[in-house]
Amino acid sequence: MALEIRPICAEDKPEWAKLWTGYLAFYHTELPTEVFDSTFSRLLSDNPHDFNGLLAVLNDKPVGLTHYLFHRHGWKIENTCYLQDLWAEPDVRGHGIGRALIEAVYAEADKAGAPSVYWLTQEDNLPARQLYDRVGKLTPFIKYQRP
Repeated sequence: MALEIRPICAEDKPEWAKLWTGYLAFYHTELPTEVFDSTFSRLLSDNPHDFNGLLAVLNDKPVGLTHYLFHRHGWKIENTCYLQDLWAEPDVRGHGIGRALIEAVYAEADKAGAPSVYWLTQEDNLPARQLYDRVGKLTPFIKYQRP
């Protein structure tokens, strides 16, 4: 198994779009083309406030992705890292793809001087939570959002 975790590049858009479509479908979400285009453009941007993206490539085929960003935090001097999206194709789950993507985000956060990395998932996403319990610490916070 030759697994590579690397930054998303312009040539990845078709494969990235397939992966992100799978991720969105998992969360019963569809987004218009304009959002796909905007998100992908932001992933390629040099603006430090935009997203970053990594692909998991297994035997030369993209099989997973993660999107993350850095932002300020009122309780810290250094930035914090929000891992917004994480996805591995169902047929490669259980082979370390998700862990490798999370660890790659940890490494990027360390390089950026952002020791805190956090993410959200649905309470009933039990397979992912089994991984998250091994690579992260569950917090007692509950998310609210504007209706």
